[in-house]
Amino acid sequence: MSATLEHSVVLDEAAGVVRILDRRVFPSRVEWVDAATPDEVATAIRDMVTQSSGPLYAATAGMALAALQARELPVGEARAALGRAGRALATARPTNAHPRDAVARILAAGRDADDTATLVAATVDTAAAVDRDYREASLRLGRATLSLLPESPRILTHCWADAYLFGLVAAAREAGREIEWIATETRPYLQGARLTAHSLRELGQKVTLITDGMAAAALASPRGVGTGPIDAVVTAADRVALDGSVVNKVGTLAHAAAAAAFGVPYFAMVEAPDPGAPTGADIVIEDRDPREVLEMLGQRTASPLVTDAWYPAFDVTPPRLVTRIATSRGTFEPARVGDHFTVDADAPAPTPAVVRRRALDEPAPVAATVQPDTIAFHPVPITPTEEASE
Repeated sequence: MSATLEHSVVLDEAAGVVRILDRRVFPSRVEWVDAATPDEVATAIRDMVTQSSGPLYAATAGMALAALQARELPVGEARAALGRAGRALATARPTNAHPRDAVARILAAGRDADDTATLVAATVDTAAAVDRDYREASLRLGRATLSLLPESPRILTHCWADAYLFGLVAAAREAGREIEWIATETRPYLQGARLTAHSLRELGQKVTLITDGMAAAALASPRGVGTGPIDAVVTAADRVALDGSVVNKVGTLAHAAAAAAFGVPYFAMVEAPDPGAPTGADIVIEDRDPREVLEMLGQRTASPLVTDAWYPAFDVTPPRLVTRIATSRGTFEPARVGDHFTVDADAPAPTPAVVRRRALDEPAPVAATVQPDTIAFHPVPITPTEEASE
């Protein structure tokens, strides 16, 4: 079994484009966006054509495209073109560090090339290697995450984990284990409803969809969702700081706090923590166009009288609300996640004790959480069509 979204970014060398499956309209429509330049790839990333692991795949394909388009240039000009492409792709979305790290590795591979042919070959080959290595790391990450879960767990997940989700499903199949999923819809883009739940069903998984506001009730309920109580909250992380702070799609913090309040562990998945972020405060939280809150999938849902909205695309879950962090090299207590870099990547990871749900009559205390500042409110001009409707 495979899922449509497992291979949703394609470098079409013959056509000279990067084809990106448009996740903004999937699965209602299966449409591909053709990006003919690295700048167009960066625009597609910024405009949410692809999300989660998608920006990494798009960035690697965009760098390969840049190299192919520089084949006829002198080596100095080719290197400059790759640098411009790298800057555009690495900064298209500030919170997700995967494109940044991928671009850095790709540019480093061609640093010593003294002719254009060598530079292009190093760039294209390394771009393919980054893509392959990330998929392999996601399977190792899935195995590490599975070691934290009971035999047949019911897990609540939020947003769209992409390669990490596929890695966890593959690891469960490999071990002959079944997972029952509860997916939040994830407003305003509905990634959970359109991407996560759809892909899980394609993979033959049992999944129940809930709205974002139902998560706390689901975690509190002795009856639970589906066939019983929820055993764990498991999400991807766009970034994890060295202090164990987890940055993920906005709403993750609320689900982690609710999980802690009702004795349910919260596990975060990330290929590796970010060595450049000592704390959660060192990670930029992307503040997106508030118009996206006033509408859903291109259709306005808010009253025409409402003009103010706020949309921080991510939130920061503090270490005290994180039970354990799974990486491609094992699982770690939040405060020790930096140990990821000292663990032998090929050594078998120690298996931690499986964390079971605490009794509902023994809730964990939850302290107040301070979030980083973002731009508070944005006035959104009323469009001419809305003006006319008034």
